[in-house]
Amino acid sequence: MKLDQFDLRILEILAGDGRITKSRLAEAINLSVSPCWERVRRLERAGIIEGYEARISDRVRVNLTAVWVQIELETHSAAVFERFERTMKATPEVTDCVAVGGGVDYLLLIEAESIDQYQRLVDQWLVDDLAIKRYFTYIVTRRVKQSAPPLRLRREVQK
Repeated sequence: MKLDQFDLRILEILAGDGRITKSRLAEAINLSVSPCWERVRRLERAGIIEGYEARISDRVRVNLTAVWVQIELETHSAAVFERFERTMKATPEVTDCVAVGGGVDYLLLIEAESIDQYQRLVDQWLVDDLAIKRYFTYIVTRRVKQSAPPLRLRREVQK
């Protein structure tokens, strides 16, 4: 799917303000409302716009304990990776999970109510035999920066 200058500008604007009105978005990209909104719908149907989220203030959120975890698996087969990843996707406390190279297999960000809850979660994964060989725990003591990555867009997207 090729993205033109209007599509790219729509994505840039929505990445900064997902609640912008249809008319303000259309005005910002210099199109009328109907063609602009059809482009947005096309980008959503193509899976390029995956969703819209709100950033909730820490003042109203329960104070969670953030833990970064490195995971090394015992074996490296497609079935083991698939089972591990399915479990991570189904675990709400896992807020970020990436597969990495360089000595460990995964990096996870876990946001739990307490260190005890975090440990019970990991203990359950060990009981469930997710093929975890070893794991390394890093407790977050202070969040220095948290933001969306810079938006750099491709002009052509694979379906």
